[in-house]
Amino acid sequence: MTPSPTLDVEQLRAAIQGEYAEVANSPTRGFHFHTGQPLARMLGYPDDWIATLPAAVVESFAGTGNPFRLGDICPGEHVVDVGCGAGLDTLIAAQMVGPTGRVVGVDMTPAMLEKARRGAVASGLANVEIRHGYADALPIPDGWADAVISNGVLNLMPDKAAALKEMARVLKPGGRLHIGDILVQTPVPEDAKQDIALWTG
Repeated sequence: MTPSPTLDVEQLRAAIQGEYAEVANSPTRGFHFHTGQPLARMLGYPDDWIATLPAAVVESFAGTGNPFRLGDICPGEHVVDVGCGAGLDTLIAAQMVGPTGRVVGVDMTPAMLEKARRGAVASGLANVEIRHGYADALPIPDGWADAVISNGVLNLMPDKAAALKEMARVLKPGGRLHIGDILVQTPVPEDAKQDIALWTG
């Protein structure tokens, strides 16, 4: 789906960044979506996985699914986490790939990037890098990743096809997509697509 020509993509990005800066900076404020450890439990993340992560990373988790339920992430693999947020999935993947693997988390929200970077340092994981970028223009070389994970990001993308094309570009031949997201059963009306407030809640 390509974005409607009347949708201001920069205005939409700014609104989404504002919303997720609040999740990073004020995670206990309360949002129209679930967050933190209660959300991780709802989505089937084992408690022992969450227990290994810094509390600051967990409290700002705001995913919509569990990409690890779609298949294994193996030792030595390269993984890209698209829309990594505070880094919960990034750090879990980094533990899975081990010291011979590498994980790059990508996000567009400065407050989330800072939180994810601090979380990686606090975890003592040297195989993680957090980069600023957009899902439709990933700062990753062609064919670098064995797996791309993404959690609750595609629903925020006005051009989902462009984001999926980028994910495919960075994957090696035979690479895997692990996407957790929101699906709707009926088409979204065009006027609703133009309402930026509905994109952010």
